Amino acid sequence: MRVLARIEAALLRQRGYLFPWAPVCMALGIGAYFMLPQEPSRAFYIALALAALSGTRVALRHPGAWTPLWAALAMAAMGFLLSGYRAHQVAGPVLDWHYYGPVEGRVIGLDRSASDAPRVTLDRVRLLRVAPDETPRRVRMSLHGDATELPVPGQQIMTTGHLSPPQGPVEPGGFDFRRHAWFKSIGAVGYTRVPVLTVAPPELDRLGMRIFALRMAVSSHIRRVLPGDVGGFAAAVTTGDRSGVSLATLDALRASNLAHLLAISGLHMGLLTGFVFAGLRFALCLIPPLALRWPVKKLAAIGALLAAAAYLALSGGNVATERAFIMVSVMLCAVLVDRRAISLRAVAMAALIVLALRPESLLSPGFQMSFAATTALVAVFGAIRGWEVSVLPKWLKPAAGVVISSAVAGFATAPVAAAHFNAIAHYGLPANLLSVPLMGLLVIPAAVLALLLSPFGLGWIGLKLMGLGLTWILGVAHYVAALEGARGHVVSPGPQVLPLLTLGALFVILWQGRLRWMGAVPMVCAIGLWAGADRPQVLIADSGKLVGVMTDTGRALSRAKGSGFVAKVWLENDGDGKDQATAATRWTIGEGKVPKMRLGSWQIVHVAGKRAARTVTECAADQIIVSAVPLDLPGGCRIVDPALLRQTGSLSISEAGKIAASKQGQRRLWHGVARQR
Repeated sequence: MRVLARIEAALLRQRGYLFPWAPVCMALGIGAYFMLPQEPSRAFYIALALAALSGTRVALRHPGAWTPLWAALAMAAMGFLLSGYRAHQVAGPVLDWHYYGPVEGRVIGLDRSASDAPRVTLDRVRLLRVAPDETPRRVRMSLHGDATELPVPGQQIMTTGHLSPPQGPVEPGGFDFRRHAWFKSIGAVGYTRVPVLTVAPPELDRLGMRIFALRMAVSSHIRRVLPGDVGGFAAAVTTGDRSGVSLATLDALRASNLAHLLAISGLHMGLLTGFVFAGLRFALCLIPPLALRWPVKKLAAIGALLAAAAYLALSGGNVATERAFIMVSVMLCAVLVDRRAISLRAVAMAALIVLALRPESLLSPGFQMSFAATTALVAVFGAIRGWEVSVLPKWLKPAAGVVISSAVAGFATAPVAAAHFNAIAHYGLPANLLSVPLMGLLVIPAAVLALLLSPFGLGWIGLKLMGLGLTWILGVAHYVAALEGARGHVVSPGPQVLPLLTLGALFVILWQGRLRWMGAVPMVCAIGLWAGADRPQVLIADSGKLVGVMTDTGRALSRAKGSGFVAKVWLENDGDGKDQATAATRWTIGEGKVPKMRLGSWQIVHVAGKRAARTVTECAADQIIVSAVPLDLPGGCRIVDPALLRQTGSLSISEAGKIAASKQGQRRLWHGVARQR
């Protein structure tokens, strides 16, 4: 009873500080939904909803110290239910075979693939001999071959291409692109090597399509005024179109920790609305009748909110920009109702709205990094708000604020970035200190100036000023990326590491009192688990065309070319900075040019094609033969061939010969099960 009394007393002391825990509890429910091995039944959803309603009713009728726990359970149940509703809401047909033939559809998205090829997203899709109810709602295709004239938004196009289902994890427990594609209603992905033909002129029947066409027109105009990567950068920060930025520049921005400047997120939205808010407020204060009779601050907030909404529409309204818009809107609305604009409550409200609209965004690095940085910044600046820093001169305090904010945001997002991208930018702080202030002082104001001058045909003035700032930022990125040791590589953590680290950090920030430092315990445990993370000894691609075996010098790959994306992800997850060709030199080449590698008591043999298969006539009991073609051999070896891989997906094998499959126990919507049972 004493323990219960102490818990009750601790909960009473938290009264007035519990609202920021609401999105945390909702996130726990969302995470529970996505962790399930199989799709819940309709009966389970109904039972959970009734239990949550009953618990809420009891808590409201009998309020007390334990009411927050009932509320926490209700929020977790709400997160689970919203995730299930969202997953069924976006459900659509998914191609379950490899298709080659005519592909027709309307262009609703334009970007570039990881191989730097133009890529289109189509709706109103038509495929030869595929029934309409089996045709994916959307398909995404890369345009390869000789330069093909890029289609325009809303254009109905036709080509001959290869389509296949969205790819599963490249290794057991890895990122599942099928889930990512499911929530984007993409039911097939592929490529074409033939020209694209126009079937019908652009059809902009919806507001969203007209905005998309406007975005692409603005992006093209910017790249005409500012050629090269500078123009691509300018288009990215104004319209969200990154197709004009080269792969080399993207790599430099990532190595210098400046890639976040490309994404229209909280930084850009905050700088834009801050500039508009300050400008409007200053302009209105110059008019005495208005300044004396009207709430100038609130009028400026309304103007800034309208500017943010326009920026959201122009940027394409992706998840990151929506998240930034919601956060800015919450803060500006707080100004309108005379509440503190920047607080943990505002951050919590923004998180609740984002999670309610898109529960799947919880799993994205953008959501995690954005709210990690924002929460840390609000907490740190809230803690030091009353401090008097008399050591620094007054003119130097803004510079100190920039240094502190960059350091705090970098420290908060570093674990998330390292976990998702397996890289750490060692010189990210100085690179951001040299670049971020220029975004606020020159780039964003110049973009607003270009918009204001465009009706008079003078928008190029603002764009040229914008280009000066972006040229400096790109110079910093390339210089920092070229420094020795600019980028470090880390191994992928286990699935429990980031949740433990996040919950521990949130407990330190949100809990009131000395007990908050108990949050350091799960954080230390998470770091220990990360430090001791083990990688699979053997990895096998789901196509059977690539095998990777862990050695003392790193993972050895069976091929120097082919399956490049799979090889890249494997090496990144290993924390290995080498490329595929280098990793292939670690492999022992056996007789007949059939790759073989010894792993403990097993010998791994890779048969990459029909020519290699003809040289393998028998096998031994201590061999595991991985083949990309059907193979039937005498002997007692274990054979991994296409027939097995279709059932299992990518595989991992331990040194003891234990096999784990990426398709093991899969019964989720995005894995092809029925929408409801």
